[in-house]
Amino acid sequence: MAQIQLILGGARSGKSRLAEQRAILLLEQGAVNELYYVATAKIQDEEMKSRVFAHQMQRDSRWQLVEEPWHIDKLIATAREDALLLIDCLTLWLSFGLCEMGKAATIDKKEHVLAALESCAATVILVSNEVGHGIIPLGELSREFVDESGWLHQDIAKVADRVDFVIAGLPQCLKGQDG
Repeated sequence: MAQIQLILGGARSGKSRLAEQRAILLLEQGAVNELYYVATAKIQDEEMKSRVFAHQMQRDSRWQLVEEPWHIDKLIATAREDALLLIDCLTLWLSFGLCEMGKAATIDKKEHVLAALESCAATVILVSNEVGHGIIPLGELSREFVDESGWLHQDIAKVADRVDFVIAGLPQCLKGQDG
């Protein structure tokens, strides 16, 4: 049975680990047969390369890696019923969109992502950084990012079956069922 989950949290909060654990559990329970790790990061420097490599080393061979910084809507729309897509992370996807594709294209692409989620046959776990707990940023791009991130999270939360907020490695269920 397809399910959409959104896992939010700050940097190093444990959100990716929770997403991976949930995915493995669904695989072991037979709810899904294939695990896809959709990495939205675009490697542009050595430090990011090291981070990505460390993440890859933590995952076992049951995961199939898909590196996709922009067209996650197409992956969601075409995913098979027995697959699980773990998309990590939406804020990197949003950053790529705003910085590389422009605001109008990003807003349009978000609508495609939402439509794909609403009709998706697969299970999808989306991971994203919650950035709305700080002060209003000084720069225009930073303010735009915080605004668009907040609206993206709200829109996905509407279609999600489950939404969790993770802090200090502890998930708090905001929507859906615990357990």
